[in-house]
Amino acid sequence: MALKPEPTAPFHSVQYALRVLETISRHGGGVTDVQIARETGLPSAHLAPMLLMLRREGYVVQVSDGAYAIGDSLVLLGSGVNRQQALQAKLQETLDQLRDSVGAAVYISRYVDGEVRITQFADGPRTPKVNEWVDFRSAAHASAVGKCLLTQLDQNGRRDHLSRHKTARLTSRTITNEKILFSKLDSQPATVPVLDLQEYALGTVCAAVPITAGAAVGCLALSMPIEHAHRLRSAAQTLNRRAAPVLLSLAI
Repeated sequence: MALKPEPTAPFHSVQYALRVLETISRHGGGVTDVQIARETGLPSAHLAPMLLMLRREGYVVQVSDGAYAIGDSLVLLGSGVNRQQALQAKLQETLDQLRDSVGAAVYISRYVDGEVRITQFADGPRTPKVNEWVDFRSAAHASAVGKCLLTQLDQNGRRDHLSRHKTARLTSRTITNEKILFSKLDSQPATVPVLDLQEYALGTVCAAVPITAGAAVGCLALSMPIEHAHRLRSAAQTLNRRAAPVLLSLAI
């Protein structure tokens, strides 16, 4: 399976965050933001919001003299035997916060062994998840999750997927023509959320953003009932801005 080479905006943010974390971890007693900027080469305008995000996610803490040190989240994620359990717990915590922030059910999806898989999600009484009336594995052409994952594959990868999962018409809005679908996927900007406006299910709108790191193809998505459609684009932009912490958890 071949991937498109262009990294996404959250991926760039994660590269910077990993550099910051590496720098902080080298200074056991803490390190100032001035020193971090010097060692990473990051301008203060980029470093300040990065440190704020890392503090919010528990990856770093600010000690009494204003210096930064490694936080509990990073210690847990780096601890061998319990790493997978700690990662799932950290991701769930991040998803729960994101669900409350955007007011919608949120999902992490991965493309694994040629199939679309929802690996974690966060929903609630006021933020119901999508009713999976058609198996998501068979609906990549119609769902925001699926289309976002397909954008990260090359033409051969997409054709392979659609040779195994036909583009069935799920609603009157579903794109079933492969040529039109591929054209839309090719024209999708990497930094703009992929939308599903009742293409998978009537009464539901969705958005997804890529969270690709290395050879792994994934996305972060949200869904909401059609009566909240007026909030979809702003919620999708929030999702895009908050993708970096999720990808960072996967990258550590």
